[in-house]
Amino acid sequence: MMSIAREKRNCRSRREEPMSRSCQDTRRNRFTRRDLLIGTIALGSTLLAACGNQSQGTSAPATSQTAGIGSTSTQQSMPAATPRGTTPTVIKQRPVLRIGVQGLPPNLDPHQQLSNVGTRVTYSIFDYLIRRDFLSGPQPGNGFQLVPWVAQEWKRLDDFTIEFTLREDVKFHDGTKLTADDVLFTFERLLQNTPDPLREAASYFSTVAEVKALDSRHIRFITKYPDPIFEKRISSWGGWLLPRAAYEKLGMDEFARRPVGTGPYRVAEFVPDDRLILEPHDDYFGGKPTASRIIFKVIPEIQARVTALIAGEVDLITNVPPDQLPVLQRASDIEIHSIPLANCHVLRYNCNHPVLKDKRLRQALNLAINRELLVKTLWNGQAVLMRSHQFQDYGSLYNTQRPYLPYDPQRAKELVQASGYDGSTIRYNNKPGYYTLGNEAAQAIVEMWREIGIKAEVQLIYWADLPKEERMVGSWSNSNYLADPEGAFWLRWGPGTATQRDWWTPENPRFNELGEQQRRTLDQQFRYQAFQQALDIWEEEAPGTVLWIPIEHYAIRRTVRWTPYSFYYMDLRPDNLSFFS
Repeated sequence: MMSIAREKRNCRSRREEPMSRSCQDTRRNRFTRRDLLIGTIALGSTLLAACGNQSQGTSAPATSQTAGIGSTSTQQSMPAATPRGTTPTVIKQRPVLRIGVQGLPPNLDPHQQLSNVGTRVTYSIFDYLIRRDFLSGPQPGNGFQLVPWVAQEWKRLDDFTIEFTLREDVKFHDGTKLTADDVLFTFERLLQNTPDPLREAASYFSTVAEVKALDSRHIRFITKYPDPIFEKRISSWGGWLLPRAAYEKLGMDEFARRPVGTGPYRVAEFVPDDRLILEPHDDYFGGKPTASRIIFKVIPEIQARVTALIAGEVDLITNVPPDQLPVLQRASDIEIHSIPLANCHVLRYNCNHPVLKDKRLRQALNLAINRELLVKTLWNGQAVLMRSHQFQDYGSLYNTQRPYLPYDPQRAKELVQASGYDGSTIRYNNKPGYYTLGNEAAQAIVEMWREIGIKAEVQLIYWADLPKEERMVGSWSNSNYLADPEGAFWLRWGPGTATQRDWWTPENPRFNELGEQQRRTLDQQFRYQAFQQALDIWEEEAPGTVLWIPIEHYAIRRTVRWTPYSFYYMDLRPDNLSFFS
């Protein structure tokens, strides 16, 4: 149980440090359509013939990661083109920004809605103590610099204790001033008697032993053991700050419908599955918001989103697949913004299901997937193949020598036979329209499984909507929340996660032991070795597999200046959103 205390303490404060910014490079990209894959899926055998002609064993990457041990590397961003014609003029009167999205979350509680569609909209409603500056560094949208935000400074007092000094000018949307008591309340809500909807957000702060509000401007966190990435935790998913008074007045359910934050925009209207309307919070400490209104409109079908943008009904659309880019690039008033995500598409297997209990069958499923072919045909070579469940952003914890996941259909056939597979249908559950190219990937992968003797089918239903005992293969994604294995891998596959609760119990106890050891030490070399050993066990037991790191494409009207981030966050703060005529 986390203990909560309030103490008095005088602390030195300093002015907020300036944030570094860099301008986007200018470049247009050409793309081809994915007709090859669509045609081969329809023909079935043609696709698998192409797969069989490829050399077996470890595939060479279509797009690869090359960061070395001891270095920090970000994914390559593909900035949009500059406007054609004369130099644009900044619009003085604030316009309305209309955004076409494939979906909205069921509510707006930032600690409940940690999904792609959730964080996209809550990011501009709430703030953090300290913030990751995605616009810093050589590749805008991929920056890693941590900067003061609601807290004007922070310092580590020892290996266990971090103290934050708050700004004095931060106001919630209802006009009340943010104090250390609100920060205290935010973490009380997460860590004391945690309700089920907040368990995932609470898991990001499982290292926290105690939080103390020292006075109105100073807050102190004490961890259970040395936490090498605490600053990253507090600036990432789950770290959004809430007002005690408004929350206690409204209660959990009503607050989730009508939330109050400190961000640049406040909620004016919310109709789940239809629209979200935001209005400017003109007392925002980060500067006056640049739009008079933000309208997120749900347009589930990509063709309808593209049509709406071209027709001038919206100004920006999300989740654009590669085959739609040529159509949009022909429009003179539209440009494409593209960026590799700090996210990977994965499959998760229900190891508790009788058909999938034998790890040899799960290994066969993984070996049958020709990821290189799918990246080339689905993504036009733009998605990034992975060296197991690793991101370059891990820096010194990233193993450049770890092989890419192999494609070996012959070995897969042998494992199917050895597993005693009885011919039962394996269902691949995919939520239609949720992941870019998710439906196409599902159809192609099922064809590959059929080629090794598996009876498989795509079931267009979200796995979370099925009873646990009926789930078999679920399409999923893992975000690199903390630029560290702790945030990308362990928070999704480790003990206490939904994965180990509902999908997989590691046969080898060393998996959980290694994971817990690496998160309790500041020794980076030990963490590297422990993580690599845990990956070995994960690949051997095959509770799932990574597919690729997707490239996210946005199409945007040329009069709007906005940079996408390597997370699904849609940052609409004044330093990242402006309008030109």
